[in-house]
Amino acid sequence: MSHDFDPITNNSNNEHFQDVLARALGNPSRRSMLKGSAGLAAMLALPMLPGCGGGDTASTGVASTAAGASSIPALPTDSTLKFAAVQNNILDQITVPPGYNVQVLHATGDTLNASAAAYTNMGTETGDSWAQRVGDHHDGMELFYIDSSGKSQYRPTSKAVLAINHESSADSHLLMPTGQTSGTGKGKKFSQFGGYDGLVRPGDEVLKEINLHGISVVELTLDANGKPTGYNPTSSLNRRVTPQTPAEVHGPAAHLSDLRDLMVTRFSPTGATVRGTLNNCGHGPTPWGTYMGCEENWAFYFNVAAGGKAPTDTKMLTSRQRYGLAAAPFVAASTTWPALGIGQGWYTPTDLPDTDFRFSRWNTAASGASAREDFRNEPNTFGYNVEIDPANPASVPAKRMAMGRFAHEAAVCSLPVVGSPLAFYMGCDSRNEYMYKFVTTATWSAADIGGGMAAGNKYLNEGKLYAAKFNDDGTGQWLELNISNPAIKDYSKFAFANQAEVLVHTRLAADAAGATPMDRPEWGAVNPANGEVYFTMTNNSVANRTPVSTNTVNPRAYADPDGKMGTGNPNGHIVRFKESGNLSTATTFAWDIFVFGAEDDSAADVNISKLSGNNSFSSPDGLWFSYSTGICWIQTDDSAFTDEANCMLLAAVPGKVGDGGQFVVANTMTTPTPSTAAQRTFVGGILGESRLRRFLVAPKGAEVTGLTETADGKTLFVNIQHPGENTAALGTSSDFTYESQWPSNGGGISAKYGSGKRPRSATLMITKADGGKIGM
Repeated sequence: MSHDFDPITNNSNNEHFQDVLARALGNPSRRSMLKGSAGLAAMLALPMLPGCGGGDTASTGVASTAAGASSIPALPTDSTLKFAAVQNNILDQITVPPGYNVQVLHATGDTLNASAAAYTNMGTETGDSWAQRVGDHHDGMELFYIDSSGKSQYRPTSKAVLAINHESSADSHLLMPTGQTSGTGKGKKFSQFGGYDGLVRPGDEVLKEINLHGISVVELTLDANGKPTGYNPTSSLNRRVTPQTPAEVHGPAAHLSDLRDLMVTRFSPTGATVRGTLNNCGHGPTPWGTYMGCEENWAFYFNVAAGGKAPTDTKMLTSRQRYGLAAAPFVAASTTWPALGIGQGWYTPTDLPDTDFRFSRWNTAASGASAREDFRNEPNTFGYNVEIDPANPASVPAKRMAMGRFAHEAAVCSLPVVGSPLAFYMGCDSRNEYMYKFVTTATWSAADIGGGMAAGNKYLNEGKLYAAKFNDDGTGQWLELNISNPAIKDYSKFAFANQAEVLVHTRLAADAAGATPMDRPEWGAVNPANGEVYFTMTNNSVANRTPVSTNTVNPRAYADPDGKMGTGNPNGHIVRFKESGNLSTATTFAWDIFVFGAEDDSAADVNISKLSGNNSFSSPDGLWFSYSTGICWIQTDDSAFTDEANCMLLAAVPGKVGDGGQFVVANTMTTPTPSTAAQRTFVGGILGESRLRRFLVAPKGAEVTGLTETADGKTLFVNIQHPGENTAALGTSSDFTYESQWPSNGGGISAKYGSGKRPRSATLMITKADGGKIGM
């Protein structure tokens, strides 16, 4: 989901990544900074764990999995991507290269059991029925195979499920007969960014919006060769985890009591149990075969009800401000931040019973004598990685609190090495936020594959949490977030009392430790060839940098050539880094820039990577490596380039940190007024069309996000989120002013999908006509 209007809540004085980058670019002696991609290295085939990676096996000689690791042949150094680049377009369809077939697996509202009626696409479904349907805003996902004993793994079997995140309800007016209503008003559109108007909302509409969030697990139908053909709508493995699903609070044993004290609410006086998961964007598969949904922009759903009593606790208010939560009672049309008009009014319904406080929990007023009598602590129960077992529908989800609380965007795992700890790399998706790493105390044992939630308790309850600091010489440090760190213990802006508060107020702890603010760290991925970690920096706020403020510490401040997104870094870039010694436990690393996003007609000091019409892109978001082909897949969530191209999927040939070439570009400097151009040395950032190529363009208004594949690399699953995002509700009829009518229009897919005309998020299955591997 686009976050172009996200507020910035990080007001720390920590050195910004752009400051680091600028100094490096201004230092002609730096020759290993911004590196481009060379050819594919030898791929380490790990069907046990797609989407995860780790140490450089060439130097360590270690790569252990359940069934051992096998190598596939090294591709020649001049290898290129084997498909014709898709051209930019703004059509209302899916566009893929010739020779590829696309069909819809399932879409928003499709049924997951026999008791849910077929989806009408007219907004007539009840709110409760949405707990039995595929959710909305399809996002991160992972494929799991189920063995004969009912345990999940990554090697192919005769049974498979797909776990999928559902991020947002920003366009849920499409799920109502005439759009959202509020009191007597109709045709409204409430999003966490657009705000709520303060009137009482119908309870059934609110239940739809609540239940469309969370995670869907669906069983695939496989043919005799193991090729997916669709999904089974009545499978006993099908499952929904929604914001109302009970979940357990898990964390370090030494701090669990303190952690649960911070989770205490009227619903759970002990804090041991919370409810559900919300705004799941990126994800994380684990080596033992479970799925983590990552809770991203959850703060916007809460508010202090109009006339309510705001908490007076100074620390609580400080934390609310840092996380973007409203700290004062609701005021319609507020223009201040934290915005008092945010949220969707989920606490307002009066026409349905407030069963288990399903509505009142979203009101964070201090209405009771203590936290046990209200929901002032309810926001503390969100912002985590939430683990589920996709093979066991009866298992209880777990909030993995040791991994920190922030706007989680993916949790990608290092290569499992028997006898060594695991590392999970995480981004906090907001501008000026940080990158994190969690290192397990337990060392990896292949015997835990298929171990479900018990294995999750072993690895994810105990460990060390770090935030990243990037230096201008291409090195970096992992700063441990621990109460024993004097910078945290003695932090003047927040008096941390114990380690539990560090884990619950993680952004503040990272502020104190001195982490480097980044340009919206979103998805991460680990290159299976060498264990290097890639992270997308989607873009930088247009209000955060303008041409007149450009100086030596901000080299890539530029105006969008079309004037759509103002100035700043509207096109984003991708950072990669390599752990020292290729160790998951390393506290230092080397980094560079993989590629800069840009429009192909941008100036040379903007289009640093020399992108062309066949590979230009903007706002990289999703990121995923194929374990079958080694391709690095890049997905976009963009508003700057959409006058020329809808959001897209690109294939890249990865290299390694430090493999790039050197070239020089001119930058216009200011002091503070514009002065003469200054020559600056850049290294790398050039990929070329043979190593970066556009594979897919989405329908109008859609984001391309979430990707996985079958173990043989011959079926690619891709999520299309919120097509027709800007479709408006008329409010007086059942029709809309459509931006998109995909997939019911059949655009670019094997057949028209579903009834009606309203656009729907959907999961695609892409195959090659000759039956080969995707992209090769």
